Parts: sequence; C-alpha cells; structure tokens
Amino acid sequence: MTTLALAEANLSIDDVWVRYYGLGGAISAFELHAYLAGLLPLPSSERNLVAEATNELLELTPVQIRVPVDVDDSAAQSGGGSRRELGAAGSFLFNAEEQEGERLAAVERTQLLDSVPEDRFDRYTQQARDYFQVSSSTIALLDDRRMFLKSVLGPVAQDLSRDITFCQSTIRSAGPLIVKDALEDDRFSTNPLVTGDPFIRFYAGYPLRGPRGWTVGALCVIDQKPRDFSAKDGRFLRTLAGLVEDEIND
Repeated sequence: MTTLALAEANLSIDDVWVRYYGLGGAISAFELHAYLAGLLPLPSSERNLVAEATNELLELTPVQIRVPVDVDDSAAQSGGGSRRELGAAGSFLFNAEEQEGERLAAVERTQLLDSVPEDRFDRYTQQARDYFQVSSSTIALLDDRRMFLKSVLGPVAQDLSRDITFCQSTIRSAGPLIVKDALEDDRFSTNPLVTGDPFIRFYAGYPLRGPRGWTVGALCVIDQKPRDFSAKDGRFLRTLAGLVEDEIND
C-alpha cells in the first residue's frame, strides 16, 4: 500500500526515508527499499514509523490513500510473490526478462486479446481521430509476438508483427511517443510501415496501463503527412488514454 500510495503521489521511497529518519527511524534507505519490496521484515515500531512518515508526506498531496499502522506485514510470501504484489511499482526489483514476463501476464489478465470490437473502446478511437484529424487511430495490445488492435479506425492491419510496430517503442516509454515526421527520424525512417503501407509519417502514442500498473498497449494516432504536436494535443491524448485505461481495468 505504501508503494502504491507513493506512486500515486509522485513521491519516492527516498522521500519517505528522509522523513522517517527525521522522526527517529533506525534503518537505512537501502533497508527501507527492501522492506517496501517485501524482502525485509521490520519490527512493529519501525513499520509504524514508516507509515507515519509516509502519511505525513501524503497529507501534502491530493492523494487520499493512507497507510495503516499496527499491522503485521512481515514477509509471509516468497520474495517473488511479494514483488509481484507490488506490480509495476516494484519493476526495479525485476530484471528485463522478468519485467516482460509480468507485462505479458498483465496483457493476458485483461482478457481482451482476440476479443470482438466494443463500442466502449471504439468511441475513444473515434474521438482521437476526430480531434487530431488523422487517417487512423488505434487501441493496441502487444503480446510476445504481435500487435492486436482492440479498436481501429483507418488503414492499419490487424496482428502486425510486434517488432516493426511503433507501439513496441511506446510501451517502453514512461510518457507519450511523438514522431512528427517518421522519414526524418532515424529510429523509424527505414521501418517498413514508413516505407510501405500504411506509409506512416506522423505518429503519436500514449502507453496504456493494465492490471497492477503494467503497460499492456498504447492509444495511437497515425497520419500519412507530418504535423506538429502541441502541449494541448498532449493533454488531450493523455486524458483520452486515462479513459481507455479505465475501460481496460474495469
């Protein structure tokens, strides 16, 4: 709960440790990281001090979560089980291969792969295409080998190989991936989706978080001519992505 609350409030574990130490805490910052990862048990007095420090920081944010005190949260699970309970907030505890395994498990948990089109998703691709005035918009999920389009408007093929998709890069981003002109971008200028159908020149994609906060796909808009992307555009895409995430996690 502490880790999730910190993620919601955009606070770090080190922020908690500084406050915790100021309250008289005895453990190191490294030990606090291990405790919050479920890898190190602490006596009740230290756990409650961590909770107190966290709650004091949360009071300064809009986040309503508060960490309870006097609970026995010593490591009853295996280290792997504890890490998984943290979800994406504990991704730093996984190597790259393990992170991808957790991400793929989250994709499966959505139960959306190979599902039929649904109005609740199509309304957002329609809003995206209308706002940006582009040829295509998609809601894409990426498994280990392909891109499945849960919703698509425009000339984008279903089940493209994941390796060539722009969304492959989007799901690795903490924020949006914006490509104003793919022919001028060294990352994509030779991509077969740029040099051939659908001849992508402009792309904007926002990562979509699924179960336990893992990125499962992306909301994307695509066009065959380059264009600019404003701060207002970014806010609109982020807001729309948040609404899509609500549907994914419903």
